[in-house]
Amino acid sequence: MTATTRSPASRAGRETLAAAQAALAAEHATVYGYGVVGGRVDDARAAEAREAYDAHRARRDAMSRAVRDLGAEPEAAAPAYALPFPVPDQAAAVRLAVELESRLAAVYADLVRAATGGLRGEAAAGLREAAVRAVRWRGGSVAFPGLTERA
Repeated sequence: MTATTRSPASRAGRETLAAAQAALAAEHATVYGYGVVGGRVDDARAAEAREAYDAHRARRDAMSRAVRDLGAEPEAAAPAYALPFPVPDQAAAVRLAVELESRLAAVYADLVRAATGGLRGEAAAGLREAAVRAVRWRGGSVAFPGLTERA
């Protein structure tokens, strides 16, 4: 946080801010990752990748506003992100999309736990959207999206 940033006084406020910053960081990484996904999928999945990219840019902007509303300066995006594995082809790009959405669901699950009010609702919506996208990319679901990643 910068000198002009006011820090949440309560422990709950600090936890909410940390979870919101983590969600913002995850959205930054997901936007970057979808740039890779979009470059490797065929035309049949390109629209799906573009839709996800646009949705994550909107969520990233919303999380940036949420961090500001909590009294902090939003974390900036990194110039690049390390991918969890090489992405040389469409099959790997689809696996990357699943991984991005699964990781994001876990981060939003943490924010749901930490937040209250409207931010909690936004976090729940982010969790739901990431889980649905993961199902579409994966071709199947998991029992508890956002929690299975913790096992």
